[in-house]
Amino acid sequence: MLLNGDCPESLKKEEGAAEPPRENGLDEADPGDETAGQEVIVIQDTGFSVKILAPGIEPFSLQVSPQEMVQEIHQVLMDREDTCHRTCFSLHLDGNVLDHFSELRSVEGLQEGSVLRVVEEPYTVREARIHVRHVRDLLKSLDPSDAFNGVDCNSLSFLSVFTDGDLGDSGKRKKGLEMDPIDCTPPEYILPGSRERPLCPLQPQNRDWKPLQCLKVLTMSGWNPPPGNRKMHGDLMYLFVITAEDRQVSITASTRGFYLNQSTAYHFNPKPASPRFLSHSLVELLNQISPAFRKNFAVLQKKRVQRHPFERIATPFQVYSWTAPQAEHAMDCVRAEDAYTSRLGYEEHIPGQTRDWNEELQTTRELPRKNLPERLLRERAIFKVHSDFTAAATRGAMAVIDGNVMAINPSEETKMQMFIWNNIFFSLGFDVRDHYKDFGGDVAAYVAPTNDLNGVRTYNAVDVEGLYTLGTVVVDYRGYRVTAQSIIPGILERDQEQSVIYGSIDFGKTVVSHPRYLELLERTSRPLKILRHRVLNDRDEEVELCSSVECKGIIGNDGRHYILDLLRTFPPDLNFLPVPGEELPEECARAGFPRAHRHKLCCLRQELVDAFVEHRYLLFMKLAALQLMQQKASQLETPSSLENGGPSSLESKSEDPPGPEVGSEEEGSSASGLAKVKELAETIAADDGTADPRSREVIRNACKAVGSISSTAFDIRFNPDIFSPGVRFPESCQDEVRDQKQLLKDAAAFLLSCQIPGLVKDCMEHAVLPMDGATLAEVMRQRGINMRYLGKVLELVLRSPARHQLDHVYKIGIGELITRSAKHIFKTYLQGVELSGLSAAISHFLNCFLSSYPNPVAHLPADELVSKKRNKRRKNRPPGAADNTAWAVVTPQELWKDICQEAKNYFDFHLECETVDQAVETYGLQKITLLREISLKTGIQVLLKEYSFDSRHKPAFTEEDVLNIFPVVKHVNPKASDAFHFFQSGQAKVQQGFLKEGCELINEALNLFNNVYGAMHVETCACLRLLARLHYIMGDYAEALSNQQKAVLMSERVMGIEHPNTIQEYMHLALYCFASSQLSTALSLLYRARYLMLLVFGEDHPEMALLDNNIGLVLHGVMEYDLSLRFLENALAVSTKYHGPKALKVALSHHLVARVYESKAEFRSALQHEKEGYTIYKTQLGEDHEKTKESSEYLKCLTQQAVALQRTMNEIYRNGSSANIPPLKFTAPSMASVLEQLNVINGILFIPLSQKDLENLKAEVARRHQLQEASRNKDRAEEPMATEPAPAGAPEDLGSQPPAAKDPSPSVQG
Repeated sequence: MLLNGDCPESLKKEEGAAEPPRENGLDEADPGDETAGQEVIVIQDTGFSVKILAPGIEPFSLQVSPQEMVQEIHQVLMDREDTCHRTCFSLHLDGNVLDHFSELRSVEGLQEGSVLRVVEEPYTVREARIHVRHVRDLLKSLDPSDAFNGVDCNSLSFLSVFTDGDLGDSGKRKKGLEMDPIDCTPPEYILPGSRERPLCPLQPQNRDWKPLQCLKVLTMSGWNPPPGNRKMHGDLMYLFVITAEDRQVSITASTRGFYLNQSTAYHFNPKPASPRFLSHSLVELLNQISPAFRKNFAVLQKKRVQRHPFERIATPFQVYSWTAPQAEHAMDCVRAEDAYTSRLGYEEHIPGQTRDWNEELQTTRELPRKNLPERLLRERAIFKVHSDFTAAATRGAMAVIDGNVMAINPSEETKMQMFIWNNIFFSLGFDVRDHYKDFGGDVAAYVAPTNDLNGVRTYNAVDVEGLYTLGTVVVDYRGYRVTAQSIIPGILERDQEQSVIYGSIDFGKTVVSHPRYLELLERTSRPLKILRHRVLNDRDEEVELCSSVECKGIIGNDGRHYILDLLRTFPPDLNFLPVPGEELPEECARAGFPRAHRHKLCCLRQELVDAFVEHRYLLFMKLAALQLMQQKASQLETPSSLENGGPSSLESKSEDPPGPEVGSEEEGSSASGLAKVKELAETIAADDGTADPRSREVIRNACKAVGSISSTAFDIRFNPDIFSPGVRFPESCQDEVRDQKQLLKDAAAFLLSCQIPGLVKDCMEHAVLPMDGATLAEVMRQRGINMRYLGKVLELVLRSPARHQLDHVYKIGIGELITRSAKHIFKTYLQGVELSGLSAAISHFLNCFLSSYPNPVAHLPADELVSKKRNKRRKNRPPGAADNTAWAVVTPQELWKDICQEAKNYFDFHLECETVDQAVETYGLQKITLLREISLKTGIQVLLKEYSFDSRHKPAFTEEDVLNIFPVVKHVNPKASDAFHFFQSGQAKVQQGFLKEGCELINEALNLFNNVYGAMHVETCACLRLLARLHYIMGDYAEALSNQQKAVLMSERVMGIEHPNTIQEYMHLALYCFASSQLSTALSLLYRARYLMLLVFGEDHPEMALLDNNIGLVLHGVMEYDLSLRFLENALAVSTKYHGPKALKVALSHHLVARVYESKAEFRSALQHEKEGYTIYKTQLGEDHEKTKESSEYLKCLTQQAVALQRTMNEIYRNGSSANIPPLKFTAPSMASVLEQLNVINGILFIPLSQKDLENLKAEVARRHQLQEASRNKDRAEEPMATEPAPAGAPEDLGSQPPAAKDPSPSVQG
C-alpha cells in the first residue's frame, strides 16, 4: 500500500481548493462531485451482444453499447479480418433495414442476442469509389509511407520494434523468468561518454514494412468514364490491374459488383471475359484470378489485425516527421486521383457539395450544454469540426502558396492577393494597403495572425453564449504565413465599412459601438480582465467599448454576432513599447528596458495577466490583514497609518519581496488575519451594510494600493487600448487612464522581477526539466514569459550563483536562440526561391548553417535542363540581380554573422561565435540537435542517413537529402472540460491517499476524454500514464503495462517519436516491464530512451542521471556488473553536478554504486562510496534518521565481508595452495531488491501496512479532512499545516505537459 509521500504538499493543494473563487477568476461552475456521479450513470448504459450473419463466413457475436450508432457497427465490420473486404452493405433486423445514423437504443426490438444480417447492396459510382479506396487502404495498411509523407493524420510509432510485438501475457511469458543469458550490451553510441550521435537508429527498420506484394498495379483505367450505352448496362467505372504474376486484366465495376471485361490497353471491349465470375467484392474477384494475391492478402490482413489499434488509428491533428528513409515511389490510383480532383468531391462527407465550415463551427457551439451527456455531445462535435477544419485549412494554405488556387483579386500584386478555397478564406501575412503602417509594417502583419489566434483561443475558452468567433488556423509554409478563416455569411457581398457595427476599421479614428456587443463582451470582461472603457472618435464623441478598438463586431447574414481581429485582446507589453515621456519602474530600467521591438503589437500573455492578478490578490489580502491587526492593536480612532504613507510608499514595498516567497516567516501569525480579511471582503462585496465603516476603510485602502478598479472589492482589469497609437481618451477619464498606465508598468516590472527569477529558480530546483527547445518554450509560456525574453532568461541564468546547476537550461536556451534566429532568416531566404530550386536552396542553407565545409556552392536549378536561349541571357546578367537566385550566394560566414546580429536585435543577447563549429565548441551544443530543432521549426524533412557535419572536404547536405517541406500549423485546441474536472478530482483523491477512489475517477476521466477527443490525444496520454502508475502502486502489473503501453504509443503518435514526453513514457514502461520480469524488454526500452535523449539534448542533463540509474540497476540485476558501473557512475557524476555534492539524491547514487562493487567483491571501493553516502545522510538528516541508520548497518556488513575476504587471502598467502578456504558468499542481487531500488529512484513509495493499519489510516485522513472542513466553515481562521515546507523531492515529470498532465503521483525521489 502506498502512503502519499508529499503529505504537506497534498494538504496545501486542498487549502488552495478551499479558497472562495478569486474575485477575478473564472467563476466556472464545477460539476459538483455528487451531481457528476449521477450524471455519469446516464452515459454508461450497459452493453449487450448481438449476432452478426455475414455471407460466406460463420456467424459471430459482437459487443455493442446502446449509445453507439449503427454506422459504428459498419466500421467494425470493415475492420475485421474476415469481413474487411465489404463496404457496400446494410444491416437488417427481422427484415427491416437499420438506418445508418440512428443510435442502437432507438432501434425497436434490438436486444441481447438479436441477429443482424449483413445484406449486400447495389453499388453507385460513389460506393464503388469508396470500395476501391478501402481495398487500397487495406493493401497499404502496413505501409508507413503516409506517415512519412504526413498525410491523412498518419504518424509513426516504433514501440513494437523494441517490445517485439505486443506486451501482453502471451508476448514474453514463454521465457520463464528470463534468466537465460540475455545480451545486454548496448550499441557503442548508447554507452556513457560516447561522442557519436547517429541519426539512423531514430527510425529503426520495422520488419512488417517490407510489404508483401499482393498486386503490382491497381489503377483507374483510361477507358473511364463508361460511355452512355454501357452506363445503361450498369457500368460504373473501369479498373486496370497487373497481378503479382504479371497478368494484365481490365475490371468493370458495375452496380451488381466487379467482373473481368475484355478490354486491353488499346482496345475497348466491355463484354465479360472468362471466367465469368461476378463478385460483390473486389477482393474476392482478385482472390479468384491471382493465387499470389489470395495468399499474401490473407497474411497481410492477419498482420494488420495483430497490430495494436493505437498504431493505426488516425491522430486528431497531423504530426510531421522531420526525417524519413529513402522511399520507393509506387503507383497508386487513389493517391493520383486525390491529387488531381482537389479532393473536393466525395471525400467531404456531405455528398456533392463542399462543407460550410462557418455554419458547422457555429452550430456546434450552439448545441445545448445543460447536463453532462449534452456537454459531451457538444464538446465532441466542436472538437471533431475543429480538427477537420484544421486539416482542410492546412491543405488549402499549401495549395495557395504552391500556386494551385486562383486569387479572388488576381489583378493585384501577389502580396495583396486573397483566396477562397473549400469555403475558407485565405490571406497572406503581408501588410496590405499600409494597414499596419504605424505598427511595424510587414513585421506587424506577420505577428498579427498569431496574436489574433490567441485572442480567438481565449474567447472560445470563455465560451459566452451568443458571441461568435471565426474558425482560425495560421499556417507557415515555404517562408510565407497564411491565415485561414471561416467566412462570415454575407461578408463578401457588402462593403466592410457598412458591416462593422462595433469597433474600428482604422485603428481608432472612426469608432462605433453597439449595445448588444457591449452586453456580450461585458460577460467576458471579468474572466479576461478587460476593462470597459470610453474612447474618443474622429468627431470627438465618446464611444464605450469593452475590448480593444480594432476588435470588430459584425452581424452576419445568419444573424449571429461575430467578433474578429482579436489581435490586441491582452494589454501591451511596455518593456518592448517605448512611449515618449513615460518612465518604466526601475527594475525594468535596470534590465535595459524599454527596448524598441520590430513591431508595436507586443502584448503580455494571458498567463502573465493571471499570475499578476493572483500576485496582487495575495498582496491585497496581506495589506488588509496588516491594517486590521494594526487597528486591533491600536484600537485608536486615528486614521490608519497606511493612509498617511500614501500608496506611493506602498508600491515600492510591494515590488520589493521577490516572487511568491513573500513573508513566509510571518505566515503563521497572519494566517488568521487573512481569513478575517476574506470574510470581511466578502461581506463588503455583498454590500448588505453589516460591515462597520472602519473595516470598509481598510478594504478601500488595500484596493487603492493594489490598483483595483473597485474600492469595495478586489478587482483588477486592464484597458487594452492604453498606449495604442491613434486612440484618444476623453478628459473625464484621465485619472482612470493614469492608474491603468501605472498598472501596465507594474505588470511589465512583475514579469522581470517575479516571473523570470521564478522560472530560473524552478529550473534550479528541478521543479521543471526542459529537455529541448519546445519544452523550454512551453515552460516559459506557462509562466507568461514571451519568447522575446529568452535573452533575458539566459542572462539571469548566467548571473545565477548556481550557474553550473543550470547548465542544461543554458544549453537549451542558446540552441533555441540560435535556431529561432536562423528561422527568422530562413523565412525571408525562402521567399525568394522559386519552386524548382527549393531543395537546392534548403540544402544550401543547411550547409551554411551546420556544415564545417568552408565554402559550399549552391546548385542552381539551371543545371539539369535549360533551353539554349535562356543560357546566353543568363551569362551576361550580374549575379544576384533580381533573378530569384540571391539565395545561392549566401556563405556560412554571412549566415552566422546574420544569426548573431538577429540574436542581438531580437533577443538582445550577444552570441560569441562566428561559425557553427565555434558555437558548438563555446556552448557545448550538438549539430544533430540543431538540425532537429531547425527542421521542426521550419517544417523541413531530411533523409534519414548519417551526415558528416564535421567534414571539411565536402558539404554535409546535398539536394537529394532534402525530401520535403511541411507546413507548421497553429490552431485552437478545444478542451474537454468535464473530463478535465474528473481528472483533477482524481488527482486530488490520489494525493489524499485514496487510491481506489482516485483510480475510479481517473478511469471515468479517461472514458470522457475518449468520448470527446476520440482515441488519440495528448490529455488522454497523461490520463493513461497516471492510471498505469496507480495500477502499478496497487500491485496490478499487467494492467499497468497495458495502460503504459498505450501511453507510449499515443505519445509517439501524437507528440512525436522523439518528443521529451515520449522519452519519459519509455522510462515508465521499462520499470513496469522489469516488475513483470520482462528484463530484456525493459533494457531495450531504457536504451531507446537513452538514445533519444542523447539525440534531443546530449548526455549532460539531470534527467540522464535518473535514466542511467535505471539502466545501471537493471544491469546489476542481470549481473552485468562492469556495464552497470559505467551507467551508475555516470549517474553519480551528473547528480553531483546538478544537485550539489551534498544532496540526498547523490547519497542514494553512492549507495547504488557501492552495492555493485559489493557484488563484484571489491569491498574497498564499496566502502568508500557507502561512506560518502553515510556522511551525506548524517549531515542532512541527522544520526537518528532511518536512512542514516540503514547506511551505517550496511557499512558494518561491508566491513565484515571485507575482513572475511582479507582473512581468506592471508590464509592463502600463508599456506599456499593447500590452504583450506571457507567458501566466500558472493550474492547476486535478488530481483526483489533491484525492483525496490528502482521504485525508490523513480519516486514510488510502498509502505507495507496491515489491513487494520490501512483502515486506521483512512479513518485518520477522513477525520483530518472533516476537521479542516469544519474549521474552514466556522470562521476560515486556522489554516492547518499550510505553512509546512514541501518536501525536496523533485516532481518526476517534465514541465512540458499542460498543467493537468503533471504527474500527481506520490513522487518522493531518493
